Amino acid sequence: MTWLESIAFVLGVANVTLVVRRSLWNYPVALVMVSLYGLLFWRERLYSDAALQLFFFVINLYGWIVWRRDVALAGEVRVGTLSRRAQALWVMGIGMASLVWGAGMAHATDAAMPYWDAVNAVASVAAQILLARRRLENWLLWIAVDLSSIALYAVKGLTLTAILYVIFLALSVWGYREWRART
Repeated sequence: MTWLESIAFVLGVANVTLVVRRSLWNYPVALVMVSLYGLLFWRERLYSDAALQLFFFVINLYGWIVWRRDVALAGEVRVGTLSRRAQALWVMGIGMASLVWGAGMAHATDAAMPYWDAVNAVASVAAQILLARRRLENWLLWIAVDLSSIALYAVKGLTLTAILYVIFLALSVWGYREWRART
């Protein structure tokens, strides 16, 4: 455990708690957190996770804009759901993109666990896009990512980060329940 992982851990808990509460303050906290995790994952050769943090930085800027606009229009962050067809398309897209990304990481880098890391990364991208778009299903994806990430980070010896994902899992279940009550 390092100071970098410790600070990112605290910011991660704060960030997801703010997201569950649909607070715009989640975004500045997220920008710092993902920057720190990007450095940590690069050092651990989890390149998909490191690249994911760059994506998270950009999508958090986008989400901040979208959520601010929604608050200005409706006075709150509104929640919607995907159609069954859209849900199926997202799942198929995640599966195909994970295979492609994992193969690329396996052949082009010295990634420690290229396919496992790729599935987590691609599902996280999808979840973050759905979060920015205020779709309830983001929480279901986060629950799946959290479960998988707990195991991956435990295997890699990132104990504090694995514990963070246990907390994320609990927050994701809470988030799903809270947001479902708003749809």
